[in-house]
Amino acid sequence: MTEQSHICGTDLPDLSKDHLTRVASLFRLLGDEGRLRLVMACLDTPQPVCCLSELTGMSQPLTSHHLRGLREARILKSNRKGKQVLYELDDHHIRHVVLDLCSHVLEECQNTGTEPECKKKPLPSKQSQPSNKPS
Repeated sequence: MTEQSHICGTDLPDLSKDHLTRVASLFRLLGDEGRLRLVMACLDTPQPVCCLSELTGMSQPLTSHHLRGLREARILKSNRKGKQVLYELDDHHIRHVVLDLCSHVLEECQNTGTEPECKKKPLPSKQSQPSNKPS
């Protein structure tokens, strides 16, 4: 084995086409801003649907819809506590992926200096975005 082949990623996992499709599906789920906000809200502590809906500015039915997809993909898991269902990250891998991507974006902002408004700014909620609905 040459040094060049080692540098080119021979340590990468040997994923089948099905596994690669699943990885792409996870990135598609996280690629939606609303779903990403839900995942980020669950990074540190389990959250009930009502709080997730409030934190993200999404309606409770839409929040529940997104949570179902995130749970089915094993990004989030749910646990019942009394009458409430709490959502949290399914495992530490998801936390690493989300935090690493956030660090990557913030690092790019800090290194280029071209986007000072993006430094350490929380993701906007739907409520803070301008509405296209006529008044």
